[in-house]
Amino acid sequence: MSNSPKPAQATPLNPRRRGIIVGASDGMGATLAHKLVKEGYTLALIARRKEKLSSLCAEINTAEGETRALAYVHDVANYDEVPDLLRKIVADLGGLDLVVFMAGVNFPPGLNNYNFEGDRKMIEVNLIGAMAWLSPVAEMFQNAKAGQIVGISSVAGDRGRIGNPGYNTSKAGLTTYLEALRNRLTRHGVNVLTVKPGFVKTEMIKAAQGGTPFAISPEQAAEDIYKAMRKRKQLIYTASIWRWIMLVIQHVPSVIFRRMSF
Repeated sequence: MSNSPKPAQATPLNPRRRGIIVGASDGMGATLAHKLVKEGYTLALIARRKEKLSSLCAEINTAEGETRALAYVHDVANYDEVPDLLRKIVADLGGLDLVVFMAGVNFPPGLNNYNFEGDRKMIEVNLIGAMAWLSPVAEMFQNAKAGQIVGISSVAGDRGRIGNPGYNTSKAGLTTYLEALRNRLTRHGVNVLTVKPGFVKTEMIKAAQGGTPFAISPEQAAEDIYKAMRKRKQLIYTASIWRWIMLVIQHVPSVIFRRMSF
């Protein structure tokens, strides 16, 4: 639940875009929240960690001098909570123009280990959690013939590598799901943007194996995402060099690729 005062409602003279960021307490989510508020959005911020979420909202609202960020504590694996929470957020914001699904977990098992429990959690959060939120949002935006969905996938979903099969699978599934939503919704005036980050300097980078080349700051990632949103792009890599790296990786023959150790 949100304990913050309700934000000022949009008016014809003061149009204000309204958005949700799922997975917003730190890292790219928190950085993107700051960016979007500065660009005129009022936001509902969703995360599991109440203290970090409340701190982020207080920081944003103090800086802006008004309520521009509302906190909602929620674990995306609690799928049954989504319909009621979504309805409450739309009522609190007075409408909805944007949803960003940023939530994600990474539990690398190690090259010689298998961990179904970790794999299950990654699928539950990274993929099914996204579907639980974006399916009702897609229906809402389709009926309104307006809106924008942004899903944070990963370069990890572009090919099945040996280091973390469960994470690769969760992100590959998310990429395909977002593409399917895009193919459904574009004809209804709704934009769906898939973002594929490489390495971003957040807590999750600690789970990376084999080095972190071309790592970027959360600020650069947020800037890239916002620029792509404004241009209503369908797919971006951040940093952009990953587009070319993954193009090469995708075309390495399987007989060679399976011998690689990353």
